[in-house]
Amino acid sequence: MTGKPASFMRDVYIVDGARTPFLKTKGKPGPFSAADLAVNAGKELLQRQSFLPSELDEVVIGCVMPSAEEANIGRVIALRLGCGKTVPAWTVQRNCASGMQALDSAAKDIAMGRHDLVLAGGAEAMSRAPLLFNEDYTNWISGIMGAKNWRSKLSAWVQFRPSYLKPVIALLKGLTDPLVNLSMGQTAENLAYRFNISREEMDQFSLESHQLAAAGQERHHFTEVLTAFGNSGDFYLTDDGIRRDSSMEKLGSLKPFFDKKFGSVTAGNSSQVSDGAALLLLASKDAIQKYRLPVLARIVDVQWAGVDPSEMGLGSVFATYKLLQQQNLQMEDIDFWEINEAFAAQVLGCLKAWESDEYCQKNFGLDRALGTIDRSRLNVDGGAIAIGHPVGASGARIALHLTQVLRRQNAKKGIATICIGGGQGGAMLIENVSEV
Repeated sequence: MTGKPASFMRDVYIVDGARTPFLKTKGKPGPFSAADLAVNAGKELLQRQSFLPSELDEVVIGCVMPSAEEANIGRVIALRLGCGKTVPAWTVQRNCASGMQALDSAAKDIAMGRHDLVLAGGAEAMSRAPLLFNEDYTNWISGIMGAKNWRSKLSAWVQFRPSYLKPVIALLKGLTDPLVNLSMGQTAENLAYRFNISREEMDQFSLESHQLAAAGQERHHFTEVLTAFGNSGDFYLTDDGIRRDSSMEKLGSLKPFFDKKFGSVTAGNSSQVSDGAALLLLASKDAIQKYRLPVLARIVDVQWAGVDPSEMGLGSVFATYKLLQQQNLQMEDIDFWEINEAFAAQVLGCLKAWESDEYCQKNFGLDRALGTIDRSRLNVDGGAIAIGHPVGASGARIALHLTQVLRRQNAKKGIATICIGGGQGGAMLIENVSEV
């Protein structure tokens, strides 16, 4: 890796951030819509600032499945947060990395001088993913609506079949790649097979995720989490999917979910389906000086990569490689890592790929393996297996928490990276700075 590192044209800083608790879905619509979640996170975040919400230059929100009432959910959130009609807002969607894409989009606007102060992040209410009419039912209704007289309407009515009422589950559709016709869990099975990852390795990684997250809560490491208040007076204090009583025995008792006959990926070693939101305030040096804002970190660079959709979990491997190459860094230069835990097999597969001479020679043209990550510096407060993975919010969550880890550990550099359904990966390099 040679050459001068390239970065944004202007420095982009993280000045503050907050998120809601991540709430595990319980088989029915959760208490909050995606916009509700973002407003819960954003309201207190903006109230503690030295500027008015109307002084923001824009709002950028990542969301995969906004409800029918939340078209351009970024604008809905901005208006509900009191940003006013003059603050533009928009929505981005890059599957699991939508929250990270929002940060990247906001950072580029600041870097090019278009804006100075932006609210960005992601929100998702996966529990509210809709049930859809199937194509047969839709065509049947269309036939009735298009009938010109009572005879043709009657003819259309009698064509009804009970099978027309079978719903399309949007969440399952969204978590299945349409080109390779594999669910995200099946792509994780591919990585387990390719890198010879055992069921025991996956369950052990998952157990550690719960243990680390539980310890993080007890040590008050999740200072970015704000209480979420519902309209009926209910409230939610912490991530509720963390299982303190998890054990290898309990994880081992779960049956494979995605390949029931030969597989090893279970609900226990996969990320949780959750609702949540995470928002960050990004600013230029000019905005920091104008409003006398604190500085948590600097976003140095963001890189994206594409991979085979059938091995989508390896997207982080390629995006991270591009990021290190662009910044003329080695893996040992990175102090802490946040790798989104879509599946234990996916994280372990990434680690094995980076550690493989053969893999790195074949895919990157390197002489040897890219390097090894010290597990004590990876997801130090647990990850999505324990905390949850609301797909629109996770990319923003790992970036925000990484800034907290770097400051807590008085460390310099960190990478947040995430795999993306459809065969992509994103990686963000964050530097711990306290002043501009």
